[in-house]
Amino acid sequence: MRVLIVTAVPAERDAVVRGIAATAPEVAELPVPGGVIHRLSPVPPTGRPLTVDVLAAGVGPAAAAAGTAAALTAAAVARTPYDLAVSAGIGGGFTATPPTTAAPTSPAPTTPRPGSTTPRPGSATPRLGSVVVADAIVAADLGAETPDGFAAVTDLGFGTVEHLPPAPLVAAVAEATDAVRGTVLTVSTVTGSAERAAELLRRHPHAVAEAMEGFGVAEAAAAQAVPALEVRTVSNAVGPRDRAAWRIGEAMAALTSAFATIAPLLGTWTFDPEGTRQ
Repeated sequence: MRVLIVTAVPAERDAVVRGIAATAPEVAELPVPGGVIHRLSPVPPTGRPLTVDVLAAGVGPAAAAAGTAAALTAAAVARTPYDLAVSAGIGGGFTATPPTTAAPTSPAPTTPRPGSTTPRPGSATPRLGSVVVADAIVAADLGAETPDGFAAVTDLGFGTVEHLPPAPLVAAVAEATDAVRGTVLTVSTVTGSAERAAELLRRHPHAVAEAMEGFGVAEAAAAQAVPALEVRTVSNAVGPRDRAAWRIGEAMAALTSAFATIAPLLGTWTFDPEGTRQ
């Protein structure tokens, strides 16, 4: 089992590596086109071989796609192809709120996202420092402005704006990490106003988080028939920029904790062209 994890910046990469290193203390640094891969070999519960490569590919969907494509191609040429590509890092949460110590309440009823047969568990509202797992990776600003509003590139007759990670794996990762499950939007311009946040939610009512790289990773992976996953931890609320309210340190710590849990889980999965099975 070989997994490629792609982050935007080295700080996110290092947070992921710290989590995986809890079960794989040896970290090798390997130069690849456009960067350096940090390679770890955690021991999964099944005892099956697991190799995890972590790459900081750069900020934004273009850099993420280029870095992911280069790494996937190099591995395929070497006849050691990856089984899964993961976009990981911190991001903004829609209606994200600070964590509370109050007693938990019963979650509100949930409804499936369009095209899904399984409802997301629990609340669809992430908190600062919480984990988010994408059940859909969507390019939210790939398209055109028209007199009638925004038109996605698919409405113009081109390409795609959505990739769906393997549903069983999404469910397993979300359960293991106590994550919120929903649509994670990829944008090239980070949202900075309440009006834009509201507009994104109007167009994507199942959106739980916003980041800048997931669609790039998923697009590159899809071109090589490699399944993709996106895992984020929430550092701020999507909307007006209030840097004093950001919790980057807490989100990085949560990212480390999440991948300490996720890495052993990945070693128990196999992948085929039809999806994921355990």
